Amino acid sequence: MHIKDIEPKKVFDFFQEISNIPRGSGNEKAISDYLVAFAKERGLEVIQDEALNIIIRKPGTKGYEEAPGVILQGHMDMVCEKNNDTIHDFEKDPIKLKIEGDYIYAEGTTLGADNGIAVAYSLAILDAEDIPHPPLEVLITTEEETGLIGAMAVKPEHIKGRILINLDSEEEGKFLVSCAGGVRNKVILPISYEAPFDNGCCYTLKIRGLKGGHSGLDIIRQRANSNKLAGRVLADIIESCSIRLISLQGGSKTNAIPREMDVVFYGSMEEENQLKDIVARWQDIIANEYRAVDENAVVLLEKMDVKAEQVFDRETTEKAVQLLYLIPSGIRTMSQDIPGLVQSSTNLGVVITSKEQVEFHSAIRSSVGSLKEEIVKETKYIAKALGVEAVFQAGYPEWQYNSESKIRNISCEVYERLTGEKPEIVAIHAGVECGLFSEKFDNMDMISFGPNLYDVHTPEEHMSITSVQNLWVFLKELLKAIQ
Repeated sequence: MHIKDIEPKKVFDFFQEISNIPRGSGNEKAISDYLVAFAKERGLEVIQDEALNIIIRKPGTKGYEEAPGVILQGHMDMVCEKNNDTIHDFEKDPIKLKIEGDYIYAEGTTLGADNGIAVAYSLAILDAEDIPHPPLEVLITTEEETGLIGAMAVKPEHIKGRILINLDSEEEGKFLVSCAGGVRNKVILPISYEAPFDNGCCYTLKIRGLKGGHSGLDIIRQRANSNKLAGRVLADIIESCSIRLISLQGGSKTNAIPREMDVVFYGSMEEENQLKDIVARWQDIIANEYRAVDENAVVLLEKMDVKAEQVFDRETTEKAVQLLYLIPSGIRTMSQDIPGLVQSSTNLGVVITSKEQVEFHSAIRSSVGSLKEEIVKETKYIAKALGVEAVFQAGYPEWQYNSESKIRNISCEVYERLTGEKPEIVAIHAGVECGLFSEKFDNMDMISFGPNLYDVHTPEEHMSITSVQNLWVFLKELLKAIQ
């Protein structure tokens, strides 16, 4: 079977066409121009903005002229990953599609169904003359995969509709209705040094064996955070032993739950047995607390065969431990609307030491703006109390659950009528473009859904043909039902 032989032909033909156009994030000029040409060839109104976002308008069909305007939305860029033995230039080579049973794959590269299938659906709707629909705006953004950059640049005056259907979800039968907003935080502790005291040596406290995970999607699993564990152990040590810190290095990304932490410190050799006893006790505590979610967690103490030229002074040492202990991390609140959904959280993802300072980096998330600000304020007050600086940056808005969503109600009714089953209403504790649109456009009623995609962002990415077909039928019936 060839992709050109699969129904619905228009959807898969357009998917094939856009797969022939290189469209990695930041390299969208060609695909953006293709969409402009598509619209002009059909006499449709089109806007190409400075960020290369595309907006195409099509009037409502007969009987739908006065229906509420609907926006079909997705992004044109794709993640470019390939296997080591695959020869492929994402700047110029087309994606080579192949069919295996019910699935479409690419040959050794990412498929780009995330989010090329949204573009294909939208073009098929715009191209059709026999599909009833309200006035349509198709909004296709750029650089979604590298930080929602295109969505940030969309101008509110370019958008008329107030019902938005985002086609960037990846599980058929699940309707996404909320996402978290977030902000990045950095607490900065300047280092004051002193000479090491006599009769001491260097030690390394190590946290190992943790599973980690995505700080938004996996925070619900309540896995251990290596940076916070180190803070707990160190807080116990400094109450009993005379130590001075030398460096703290934990985690690699703020949006990942840290798996490892190394704390190098200087301690008295006379207190070595006491240090060992404290670490051994904490090994038992950690093994008990995390036996169900991080069963391989270990805390280790290693003596180092090096000399310390200088160490943190007492005040810097104490403040570093206090910050590790006090900076909030983990689940803060759960949703009252959607069972099992984390509503707000924060993750102390990275602790890094340079010559001048120690930096504590956190990712703060919430689907309710006021709760995000609550965590921000708490962190500010902790920093202020300890006399250090807190910096907040890279904020993005949440998409808060709308208990009165008409498009959700209509979507559920249509889905149940077609399938005989109720869809699953879901929310994610991570950011999507709908969060930006909820802030950018007043009173926008939104929902997100899509066909079954698997292993996205990897060369194993594949898309279910049957699911694409099912969602095509659903999308057409949904547009027909919006009057």
